[in-house]
Amino acid sequence: MRPELELFESDIGDEPISAVREWWIAAREIDPSPEGSSAMAVASIGANGSPSNRIVLLRALDERGFVFYTNYEGRKGSELVPGNRAALVIHWAELGCQVRAEGVVEHVAADESDAYFATRPRGHQIGAWVSPQSSVIDDRAFLVNRLAEMEMRFEGAEEIPRPEYWGGIRLIPEVIELWGNRSDRLHDRLRFTRDGGGWVRERLAP
Repeated sequence: MRPELELFESDIGDEPISAVREWWIAAREIDPSPEGSSAMAVASIGANGSPSNRIVLLRALDERGFVFYTNYEGRKGSELVPGNRAALVIHWAELGCQVRAEGVVEHVAADESDAYFATRPRGHQIGAWVSPQSSVIDDRAFLVNRLAEMEMRFEGAEEIPRPEYWGGIRLIPEVIELWGNRSDRLHDRLRFTRDGGGWVRERLAP
């Protein structure tokens, strides 16, 4: 049975980011692996109006929004160019809660992307140089050969630079919905909508 999470306006307050941050911290205490506690689905729309969705890892969260990192030249990156709209959902089953957010996206500042890239394992850094994300390739040997080339290129280098086509994307939320599980199926839903510098809070029927 999933745990219950009661959402009361008096506990959540007038803005949703603090609650989301607390849930994320609690989820990481239960499962410290990023794949278990930081996975979120991000949806976007292509130029032809076709939707696409994928799982990415939440890497930063503050008042500015939700941040993840990716290759800007893949399908994901081409659909999530600055100014485009996107939506995300994070479901923490172990806590009995869920977060939905909608808004516009922007690229994270280069210095922020550089700082995060520097924390990645060396193999992951090299991998960012290897794969032409979403491009059609002949076979896996292409990647194996590219990996060998990049390992040779950066052999002996103390630091591996971040590719210009790789960096952070921030979803700036205009709407955030918090969902709490109730065993009677009358789940709690609190929707927050941006209004100038603050938020308008509303309770929705489940």
